[in-house]
Amino acid sequence: MVIPRGDAVALARALVQIDSRNPTLAPDSPGEGECARTLATVLDEWGFAVQLVDAVPGRPNVVARMGPLEAPALMLSGHLDVVGVEGMIHQPFSADLQSGRIYGRGSADMKGGLAAMCAAAATSANGNSEQQILIAAVVDEEYESLGMRALLAAGVRAELAIITEPTRLAICPSHRGFAWFDVELKGKAAHGSRHDVGIDAITHAGLLLAELDRLEHTRETGPTHPLLGRGSLHASKIQGGVGMSTYPERCNLAIERRTIPGESVEKATREITEACARVKSDRPEFDARVTLSTAQLPSDVPVDAPVVRRLVGAVEREGLPVSIEGLSAWTDAALLNEAGIPTVCFGPGDIALAHAAEEFVPVDDIERATRVLARVVREWCGEE
Repeated sequence: MVIPRGDAVALARALVQIDSRNPTLAPDSPGEGECARTLATVLDEWGFAVQLVDAVPGRPNVVARMGPLEAPALMLSGHLDVVGVEGMIHQPFSADLQSGRIYGRGSADMKGGLAAMCAAAATSANGNSEQQILIAAVVDEEYESLGMRALLAAGVRAELAIITEPTRLAICPSHRGFAWFDVELKGKAAHGSRHDVGIDAITHAGLLLAELDRLEHTRETGPTHPLLGRGSLHASKIQGGVGMSTYPERCNLAIERRTIPGESVEKATREITEACARVKSDRPEFDARVTLSTAQLPSDVPVDAPVVRRLVGAVEREGLPVSIEGLSAWTDAALLNEAGIPTVCFGPGDIALAHAAEEFVPVDDIERATRVLARVVREWCGEE
């Protein structure tokens, strides 16, 4: 496959045509390997020094560099994996070009962004510069971020980073984090006629949900973030009961808490355990065990940080409107910021189309993102 140097649209279509569903989310998928190898080949042809490094066996990150290895680096990053295709209303991997849009799973989230950043670097990086451009295309962002974690564990560093997630070309210095909880509620099994013996674990789950709903309504007057607003909590899954005439002995409830910068996992855990305590104070037979299953930190960069200022200047010079917003979804930016690499999101497409039945990215968005990122690259390399 020959893709002209710097042709972001052609690269985006080529990547979308490759099935790179995350194998943890879609066990019948081939994973990210073919997509990684294709991108590595293109970047090699475009003049980058390229490495394929397994984050886990058979699932390689792509790391490509231009400029001195030890020089200060601007990182451009994105993920190779996509989610499943169930329920899609168009062919998932055709990369059809219709009405100025590329259709396909991963077109918005985020192969359009990957293509834009690679094309921008290829056309604007100066191999003779004293600065370095680092491209990192990672696996598994859609599940556990094993790719970015492996990259950081290997010691890859940069002075600043841009992740080209779909932001509609808004500059997004902040996004929410999340914590996932499993709540096991224990009742007492009994025949449906024995109200004097049975303890209904499902009803107790309902009491806890009502208590958490009351808490949720207090958030409007609680802590907020200037770009993200307030945090939130919702029930994700519930399971319990064995039969119509049996008091359910157990009910399992899954809860997601979305956190804003400044809110800790400990605070989120405490909210749920204290809600359980309030229910128990009214119903002594209430029995719940709360377990944190996983959590990811929020991400936050000051709106006047150098990486934000560079993007603002590049957007302005392209004659585009400047928009600074919070991003609703979680991204690898949180891991980079935690590692001390100031990171923001900026890219083509709309996050609202991620994982959707219809997914597309406008060609105009890809081309504009490429031009903006090219300006940032040239400035970093001292060319602008």
